[in-house]
Amino acid sequence: MTFTDAETTHLRSQPLGRLATVSDDDQPDVVPVGFDFDGTYFYISGYGDTLRTKRVRNVLAGHEKVALVVDDLASTDPWTPRFLRVYGTADIVERDGYAGRKAYLRITPTVSWSWNLAGRPYAGEGGRDQFETRVNRTVHESPAATPGGR
Repeated sequence: MTFTDAETTHLRSQPLGRLATVSDDDQPDVVPVGFDFDGTYFYISGYGDTLRTKRVRNVLAGHEKVALVVDDLASTDPWTPRFLRVYGTADIVERDGYAGRKAYLRITPTVSWSWNLAGRPYAGEGGRDQFETRVNRTVHESPAATPGGR
């Protein structure tokens, strides 16, 4: 499976996400990050020496499982949250991207969840203006397992 049109539109409209990695002492580390999304992979770098960041050191130490959340509030009044969460694996690649030519974490999604990307106001469970709160869950195939995969 791949990302829906609504998910892709949301991802391309957002400049910031939150990336979680895990360190050698099993401590989660969450940081705000900019990212590129090419429809298959997420690419995360920084404007300094990317290879010295905690997130990259965690991946280089063998902790390849990561989580990325891209969320926002379409409105605060009425309350209108929406999100896309991705679990995946990360490796390091050299590429041209938003931070120039350098090392980037490349995240290969394995599972993703999205909710309320249409941006409808949320009134809480059973609220007067309640809409369906179903979360869209997608299991992603490995790009190498799909025709034309990298």
